[in-house]
Amino acid sequence: MPLPPVNRERLLSCFLQLVRIPSLSGHESRVAELVAGELAGLGLAVERDQAHQSFGGDTGNVIGRLPGEGEPILLCAHLDTVGPAEGVCPQVRAGRITSDGTTVLGADDKAAVAGLLEGLRTVVAHALPHPPLELLFTVAEEVGLKGSLGLEPGSLRSRMAFVADSAGPVGTIVNRGPGQDGVRAVVTGRAAHAGVAPEKGVSAIQIAARGIAAMRLGRIDEETTANIGLIRGGTATNIVPDRVELEGEARSHDDAKRVAQVQHMVACLHQAAAELGGGLEVEITPRYERFCVPESHPAVALAKQALRELGVRARLGATGGGSDANVFNAGGMPAVLLGVGYDNCHARDEFIRVGELERFAQLVVALITTAAGRASGR
Repeated sequence: MPLPPVNRERLLSCFLQLVRIPSLSGHESRVAELVAGELAGLGLAVERDQAHQSFGGDTGNVIGRLPGEGEPILLCAHLDTVGPAEGVCPQVRAGRITSDGTTVLGADDKAAVAGLLEGLRTVVAHALPHPPLELLFTVAEEVGLKGSLGLEPGSLRSRMAFVADSAGPVGTIVNRGPGQDGVRAVVTGRAAHAGVAPEKGVSAIQIAARGIAAMRLGRIDEETTANIGLIRGGTATNIVPDRVELEGEARSHDDAKRVAQVQHMVACLHQAAAELGGGLEVEITPRYERFCVPESHPAVALAKQALRELGVRARLGATGGGSDANVFNAGGMPAVLLGVGYDNCHARDEFIRVGELERFAQLVVALITTAAGRASGR
C-alpha cells in the first residue's frame, strides 16, 4: 500500500521559519520552544531536560514520546547551527534553497528538524501504524555533542537510533564514524623588549610555529585527520611573547592511529620547546569514541528497507565528522546517520534542494511505518 505524501508547502514553510530563527550553540531556546509546541500539538508527551546547565546554555534537549506497538525507536536531530547565522534570509530559486550569501543557511540540521516534524505530522494525520517513538532534538551538538552527552542515564528507552545529521543525498546511511581526541597546549617562553633586548627573550610564538610546522596535519590517511584550529598569544609587537595557547584535534576510525597522531603532535611541540628553550604543558581530552554498526544490524536493515519503499537506492558509508550517533553508540544504543540532502554545510554557500527536503520527510514516514510493520511481523 503506497504511503501518503507529505505536505510539501507546509514542510517548506516550516523549514524557512526554522532557519530564520537564530540558534547558535547554547542559544536554542526560541527554536526549542517552537519544536516543543509542534510536538505537543501532535499529541506527544514533551519534556525539556537540564542538559544545558552543565555548559551554560539557555535550554535543554527537547524529547517527545508517542506510544505505539512494539520496540521503540529513536529519531534525532540537533537544534543548533554554526555561524554566521544572525538574520538568515533564505532564498528559494529554481527548487534550490540557499541563504543570501551573508550567513550559513542552517540546513545542518534544521532541514532534518523540519523533515522529522513533517514526517510525524503525516503519520499522525493519516493514523499510520507506528512503533513507540522517541523524538530527540539536541542542543549544542556543533560544539562537542554537549546536549546528547548531557542526557540523563535511562532517559531514552529505544534500542536503536536514527540520527538525521549527514550531508549528501537522501539514501545515504552512515554506519561508521571516527573517534576524536582534543589537544590543548600551553607553550611558554620568556618575555623581553623586542627592540631593546630581544636576545633575552624566548618567543613562545616561534616555538609554537616550529612545532606546528613539523606536524603532519590535514588528511593523514583514509581513516585519520588532524588539525590545529586555534592559536592565542602575544600582547604587543614590541614584546617577545612568553605564552601561546594552541587547540587542535585528531580523529580516526582506528584507535591506535588516533593515539599515534596525538603523540606525534605533542612530540613536535616538545621538540620545538627543547630546541628553543621554552616550556610546554599539554592536555589531551577524549571527545568521543568511534563507532561501527555492522551492515547486518537491524538499524541498517530497517533504513535500507524504508528506502526501498521509496524507490531510493541506499548508499552505505563512513563519515569523518562527529555526531550524536557517536554518543548513542558509546552508550550501548546502536545508531546510524541518515543523509538529509543538504550540501556545503558550515559554509555560506550551503544549500538544499526542495525535492531532497521533501524526500527526506517522506523517508521519515517510511522509516516509521516500516518499523511498525517489522514489529507486527508483516
